[in-house]
Amino acid sequence: MTNQEFKDTLWEAANALRGSVSAAEYKYPVLGLIFLKYVSDLFEAQADVIRQRLADPKSNLYIEDEEIREKNEDSFINDKIFYEADNIFWVPEDVRFEALLAKAANADFPQKLDKAMAALEAENPSLKGVLYRDFGRLELEEGKLGDLMGIIAKIDFDPAQHGSRDIFGEVYEYFLGQFARQEGARAGEFYTPKSVVNLLVEILAPFRGTIYDPACGSGGMFVQSAKFKDAHAKQVGKKGDLPIYGQELMADTRRLCKMNLAVHGLEGDLGKTYGSTFANDQHHMLRADYILANPPFNISDWGADKLQEDPRWKYGIPPARNANYAWLQHMLARLSKAGRAGIVLANGSMTTQQSGEGDIRKAMIKDDVVECMVALPGQLFSNTQIPACLWFMSKDKKAGKNGSRDQGGEILFIDCRKMGSEQLSRTQIAFTEEEIHTIAKTYHRWRETEFSDGEPYEDVLGFCYSAELEEVEKHGFVLTPGRYVGAAVEEDDEESFSGKMAELTEVLYEQMKKAEELDTIIKKNMGVLGYGG
Repeated sequence: MTNQEFKDTLWEAANALRGSVSAAEYKYPVLGLIFLKYVSDLFEAQADVIRQRLADPKSNLYIEDEEIREKNEDSFINDKIFYEADNIFWVPEDVRFEALLAKAANADFPQKLDKAMAALEAENPSLKGVLYRDFGRLELEEGKLGDLMGIIAKIDFDPAQHGSRDIFGEVYEYFLGQFARQEGARAGEFYTPKSVVNLLVEILAPFRGTIYDPACGSGGMFVQSAKFKDAHAKQVGKKGDLPIYGQELMADTRRLCKMNLAVHGLEGDLGKTYGSTFANDQHHMLRADYILANPPFNISDWGADKLQEDPRWKYGIPPARNANYAWLQHMLARLSKAGRAGIVLANGSMTTQQSGEGDIRKAMIKDDVVECMVALPGQLFSNTQIPACLWFMSKDKKAGKNGSRDQGGEILFIDCRKMGSEQLSRTQIAFTEEEIHTIAKTYHRWRETEFSDGEPYEDVLGFCYSAELEEVEKHGFVLTPGRYVGAAVEEDDEESFSGKMAELTEVLYEQMKKAEELDTIIKKNMGVLGYGG
């Protein structure tokens, strides 16, 4: 069985047990149990690690006398300090996955799971408020939780086996993606499609420095960034390091993120609690080297009325009806001097002239902080049909840390609307690895970064174009790649649609006012002439 077949089989079996429970509700207990299996396996494997250290002359735990070593082995294995030292969660004996699985037939099994999760949190302060503890309220048929644990029991972690650490991480990510597809529109609260995350990461190339996501969802940006760092360490001949910072609005989604990080062996500062990045910015002192984010598109309830004088609005006050330019300016404010950001936004952000947004975009372009714009194909997202784009911003476009080519006064435009060859479902597509490589390669050639293949950058008609700011100004500071790369501009973004709808609404409103006025005049004249009551 291949790795993909294994994940497919697990998902199909687990999902078959869902019954009438919605995917939105079901994902929390399922992912919570996967996490419990992970920490249990890791805990039990640590006992062998401790035994090996006791017998290893190079270890600071080494006990030379074999008899003394054997006599003291249990005390070392049962000492919490030797688990915490390796960032291993302490799992009490009756909380371990196999111990709980043995009680799965009990009538009060859901309540036992709730108590087990509470005990796990009590032993590990970093897990406080993270684990799912509502198994007793979950409306599953009796015995289904035990069946679910039996399915998850098939996942095994063995630190002695090369690459086994990735197993839980891949299963966790795969389940997140599957739940996102089933939830559709609600999935935007916690999940960004994997190929979009991969594209962001491959272009931004986070390797050494702080990384930040102000709308971090379930943590996919962090996980993929860490994978990129590890994969490219040999290529650049040095070790990467990415301290993680993030914030999430929704409490349940923040829990998913913390579990996702833990399953991948990562740690991060997600602030003291969940909450709005605008109203309660928990990393206001941070100046990040890399920012990756997929914030919610076009939100209107972001608290604009209380933030009119906020210092983040360097280029203009964002309109109350749309937070897109609040997100862009927030991220610019959190970048370090040489920092770079990659953000997913609705297409309308590239063209809008409403409520001062065009003036904000113009000011950003003139200050030369917009580095690269990427137009995405439709159907990449399971949660929205709104066409999207990628903004890449930089405070330092000169030759140096971010590339050996000075790109001050230029913006790279890439049009990927004809890409997305992988068909995930009837309604959703994804970029192939080859397409992601092609797009990222174009950017790295343009900046001449350490991740470039060394070939010179060239404009490609219909795909990419490096425009000087004077040219962008001639286009009215519109950032739609199709205007620059040579392809016909498609009026397919929701901003142009909403703009036309707004104009039409205004026309209709005026016509209705005139009709009412005319009706009043007619009735008045009819009264004068003696008609009507």
